[in-house]
Amino acid sequence: MNATDDLPGLLAASFSAAVAAADPDKVLPGQLPDRKQLQRYGRTLVVGAGKAAASMARAVETHWPADCPLSGVVVTRYGHGAPCERIRVVEAGHPVPDEAGEAAARSILLEAATLTHRDLLLVLVSGGGSSLLSLPVAEVPMSDLRAVTRQLLASGAPIQDINVVRKHLSQIQGGRLAQATRAQVLALVISDVAGDDLSAIASGPCAPDPSTYDDARSLLAHWGVEAPASVSAFLERGASGGVAETPKPGDPLFSRVENRLIASAHRSLEAAARVFRGAGIQPVILGDTITGEARDVAQVMAALAREIATHQAPFQRPVALISGGECTVTVRGRGRGGRCSEFLLALAQAGAGIERLWALAADTDGIDGVEDNAGARLAPDSLARARSLGLDPRRMLDDNNAYEFFSRLGDLIVTGPTLTNVNDYRAVVLA
Repeated sequence: MNATDDLPGLLAASFSAAVAAADPDKVLPGQLPDRKQLQRYGRTLVVGAGKAAASMARAVETHWPADCPLSGVVVTRYGHGAPCERIRVVEAGHPVPDEAGEAAARSILLEAATLTHRDLLLVLVSGGGSSLLSLPVAEVPMSDLRAVTRQLLASGAPIQDINVVRKHLSQIQGGRLAQATRAQVLALVISDVAGDDLSAIASGPCAPDPSTYDDARSLLAHWGVEAPASVSAFLERGASGGVAETPKPGDPLFSRVENRLIASAHRSLEAAARVFRGAGIQPVILGDTITGEARDVAQVMAALAREIATHQAPFQRPVALISGGECTVTVRGRGRGGRCSEFLLALAQAGAGIERLWALAADTDGIDGVEDNAGARLAPDSLARARSLGLDPRRMLDDNNAYEFFSRLGDLIVTGPTLTNVNDYRAVVLA
């Protein structure tokens, strides 16, 4: 049997490999202090936030010496919890923050402040932490933070821009968690950000922040966000010097802080590439920093696929074009969708007529936007099957209704929460 005879199975296997490469149970244990190192510390406090926070906490507990002190609290998205005994797990709102996340973040900040220079603060950081670790400054109520977050998410702004704003409205992000404690800090980081920028992952609670209040104001204006009065007033005060800036690169406090990357999108792409290579399909990693509007990225991918199909260049069939990074969707319609499924629906139309074109796009956390699917799969006959069902792909794309499109075809990918997150995974295969 030829490897290309089961493309649906091969695409699914590649996605599974990408997710497994970021599994906290596999990547975290070897990063923990050993017993000898732990003897240098009095108390170890574990805190964290993100979609992988609970599974990271569980991995810590599993591999922590039973007779060594350990306590803490982590916050994760609703439905992404995992059983822990020594570390408290809180579930909260994502992608829009809520009061549960605010209370958890406040508890984390207060606990961290009780540590001494003889203690260790072990921070578990993963994608989604920006929303989950939301502790707005006193001048900005949670309702206003929620309002500005919703507008930013709908504006098409990339996550890095959104997080610049969040950091400057937070008491705990933008390096302020590290600033709040006297302890040694070890942050173990699973990256969901293009380029693995530590200051952007979960808004960098333990990383120096190069951005400014003025940057935050400029980004709100650039993306057409009409911020609530409390947000605008606070950022104006900060830009004029009335509020202390986030700690910057070179600040002496970071001499006692280590941010250690333990999983990333590129490592997951490499794992997926091994699956395709083992099946006799040439894998080409296009990069883990591919961002932009989902439908625009789809146009570029379709153009590359058409070049390969027509001219066998720059690659020859069979080939798998693999990429990562977080696309955006500017919401103009009223349909159900997510950036991965919107990418695929746009790819289906832009790639119409390309023979033996298959694709998969899915979020490694198991949730495409706010829906119950990780993503979807595109087959060579997807458009024909859609038309036989009376579906209008163009109209559904205009309505941001890609979820409904792939649901009607039976081609949604549903995994449930994976308890990790290294951003989106895309594979475009010309068999």
